[in-house]
Amino acid sequence: GARGGLRTLSLFSSSGSSNWSKVVSDAEKIVGYPTSFMSLRCLLSDELSNVAMHLRKLVGTQHPLLNTARGFVYDSKNNLQMRGLVVLLLSKAAGPSHTASDLLAQDMVSGIYPSQRNLAEITELIHTAFLVHRGIVNLKEWTVSDGPLKDMQFGNKMAVLSGDFLLANACTGLAQLNNTKVVELISSAIGDLVQGIYYENSHNTEENGLTDGVDVAAWEEQTFLSHGALLAKSCQAAMELAKHDKESQRLAYKYGKHLSLGHKLNSDLQPFVKSRAGEPLSFSLSAAPVVFHRQIIGRETWHHQLQQAKTLRNQLDYSKLLAAVKSEKGVSTAMDLCCYHGNKALEAIQAFPSSEARSALENIASAVTKF
Repeated sequence: GARGGLRTLSLFSSSGSSNWSKVVSDAEKIVGYPTSFMSLRCLLSDELSNVAMHLRKLVGTQHPLLNTARGFVYDSKNNLQMRGLVVLLLSKAAGPSHTASDLLAQDMVSGIYPSQRNLAEITELIHTAFLVHRGIVNLKEWTVSDGPLKDMQFGNKMAVLSGDFLLANACTGLAQLNNTKVVELISSAIGDLVQGIYYENSHNTEENGLTDGVDVAAWEEQTFLSHGALLAKSCQAAMELAKHDKESQRLAYKYGKHLSLGHKLNSDLQPFVKSRAGEPLSFSLSAAPVVFHRQIIGRETWHHQLQQAKTLRNQLDYSKLLAAVKSEKGVSTAMDLCCYHGNKALEAIQAFPSSEARSALENIASAVTKF
């Protein structure tokens, strides 16, 4: 009822008591340690403390890399660590290997093989590396009023270097897993990410939002590359490391894929489903509800709505635009799609034996469909 609705409103917000944070911290207890240590372990290494020293020089500038760096350490909004956690939970839910004689049950810690823990860390490193690279500022559009250019150039250098450093670390770890199929899976996920981000950058002329909306199938395909492939393929790789059969691998992949798409839809929907008093409203013109809205109403009407929402200073009045988007079916399309993916993820893990780890995966999938 309404009370439940209020409780889950803050699913992805930064309030510590939110349903999402609780689901995650309960799940972390099951896998044996808070997964936020994964990124930290890498971040506390010597090479990165040098990076951190350089990063301090960016304090006070507008460079987005700073926000990403803060996010490493405490980010409940994007749950940087969610991917590693899901890989660990699935590893535990699937249980010990029945076929592999070289995998010793006594090597398992909290029901998870060391190689699977390493994989979870590698997944986090790759995700973080791409977040860092996404924070590179386009200097062509930088004007003096935005701040000193040299700060931005320095920030970009740092973003490229630290992103590359994280990726190199991930690749070294990947090679040490000594499993060709896993190397293939994760390398192809890195390829998907590159392709997905390239696509995002070339199609989302964010400023004018003039590209056409796309239909649901096309949206899913693009979003899978940039937001789903890494988790889906890491989940499958975790099954492969324990030599689980093809069917377990397929189901783990399916869980990772649908969970990621549901998670992305849920974050895209936040500005449309809850109004935060006192916070300046803004949302991306490439957020799912807007993309579906544009596709429903067609290019002409969308251009007209954008014009209507422009202020005298040629800035977007987001509350006007929000009302326009809400008046059509874009938001409900995105909500239905989010529930569909959450349910598909739930469906995928029913084949695993009932356990604490499976319940935690179920809770995570359900949390994604709550607004």
